[in-house]
Amino acid sequence: MFFTLLIITLVVAALVSFIAVRAFSSAINSILHRLIDDAIAGAWVRYMKFAIFVVGISGGVRVRSLERYILPQESFSPEGESRDIPPFELTTERWVLEIYRTIIESLQSIAWMLLVFFIVSLGMYIVVRIFEMRRGTNE
Repeated sequence: MFFTLLIITLVVAALVSFIAVRAFSSAINSILHRLIDDAIAGAWVRYMKFAIFVVGISGGVRVRSLERYILPQESFSPEGESRDIPPFELTTERWVLEIYRTIIESLQSIAWMLLVFFIVSLGMYIVVRIFEMRRGTNE
């Protein structure tokens, strides 16, 4: 069951990333072509799409939290004694919760990456506009 959960979360995170790439592709394309205005802009667009997939999948597939289903958990009593708690059982409720977490954390990771991209792009747009205005007044 663990391997099925791992594969399902990987597929769900990849699907969420694909949807995000499709949703933001035109915005990323137009921003980078406006800022770079060169043949290299196409390569940057492809890199941003790849980065969305990497960030979305790595944010959505949380291997560390999935380990709870295969490794026993260590618990300490108030006296300081250690005892092992058996791994969690994969029930229907846990499946739904893990898939929900995968969707939310993939979207959250992608949103943070795109926020940083758009903030940096806004700063670069301001710099480009200042240079264009200076060039226009010098001519």
